[in-house]
Amino acid sequence: MTYVITEPCIGVKDASCVDVCPVDCIHATDDDAMFFIDPDECIDCGACEPECPVTAIFAEDAVPDDQTKYIQINADYFKQ
Repeated sequence: MTYVITEPCIGVKDASCVDVCPVDCIHATDDDAMFFIDPDECIDCGACEPECPVTAIFAEDAVPDDQTKYIQINADYFKQ
């Protein structure tokens, strides 16, 4: 399992989650509208989840039904 960043991050891109990640698995470029969690690097510690001010981060198995497409969006970001 991994953590996933979902739609509420778009346009907000608060870096609180990046600051607490112990393995530096949350990435984005300046041009990206949101952050992404690398599923291969995430250690499932959950440190990022409570830090998100817009409640955009979920454990993969807890992503709301209307946000499940972000599981693939996060994974695909790292296959570019």
